[in-house]
Amino acid sequence: MDNCIFCKIVAKQIPANVVYEDDDVLAFKDINPAAPVHLLVIPKQHVDSLSDCGMEHAAVLGKMLALAPKLAEEHGVAVKSDGNGGRSGGFKTLINSGPDGGQEVYHLHLHMYGGKRPWRGLGT
Repeated sequence: MDNCIFCKIVAKQIPANVVYEDDDVLAFKDINPAAPVHLLVIPKQHVDSLSDCGMEHAAVLGKMLALAPKLAEEHGVAVKSDGNGGRSGGFKTLINSGPDGGQEVYHLHLHMYGGKRPWRGLGT
């Protein structure tokens, strides 16, 4: 996609603060963070939206979602247990789909938000 900003990031035509990369996905810091930790996880292959995904995308969707806990751990926002049943920390994942779903960039992407209650104002 010639005009897709995320495709240009994948192609290294636009710089990004990359925190993870493999053959299938790329994760980088959002340039306009809505939380103390705000990362974007994208497939390297262009797909407009989650609405355009089918079973053929199951592996990359699973990889994107499974990457979130690893990134949360690396960025200090993983869920922690105190050993007595109490928990602290945490993160939120979000995929916007279509205009009414709040999607602004039409390249599938997963937002990962973390930090002290980052989801306030980010939906429920």
